[in-house]
Amino acid sequence: MPNSQKKVKVLFLCTGNSCRSQMAEGWARDQWGDQIEPYSAGIETHGLNQNAVKVMAEAGVDISGHESKHVKDLMHIGFDYVVTVCDHASENCPVFPGRAVVIHRGFDDPPRLAKNAKSEEEALGHYRRVRDEIRDFVRALPKTLKQKEEKRK
Repeated sequence: MPNSQKKVKVLFLCTGNSCRSQMAEGWARDQWGDQIEPYSAGIETHGLNQNAVKVMAEAGVDISGHESKHVKDLMHIGFDYVVTVCDHASENCPVFPGRAVVIHRGFDDPPRLAKNAKSEEEALGHYRRVRDEIRDFVRALPKTLKQKEEKRK
């Protein structure tokens, strides 16, 4: 893990900071809280998605206390890494002061996919799939960050 003496500051950025970035922050805190200081924000703020809260709780991670934050409100934090979790955020990612490395790993948008679901269970299935994809990405995050750090040298 880069900067092993201190926690690595990682921002998960998406469009509205309502779902994907919130899940990523929750997973990072749950799995790597001793090594990573996770944050999440959006290019806009859409409020916390309650289906995201529900499926994360099913997996044993409580994000119910999270709030939707705008990226401009976190610009004073010296992030080591910024992970964009949707294409819109990647295309509109602001320039961060300091040495932040931007990584893009897009995930499907559960609310958009669930819009045409025929039942609540079908809708939640989209959230669960994306939740699990984000979990797998976050599990590998220290290795991903180490590889990015080695490429910078």
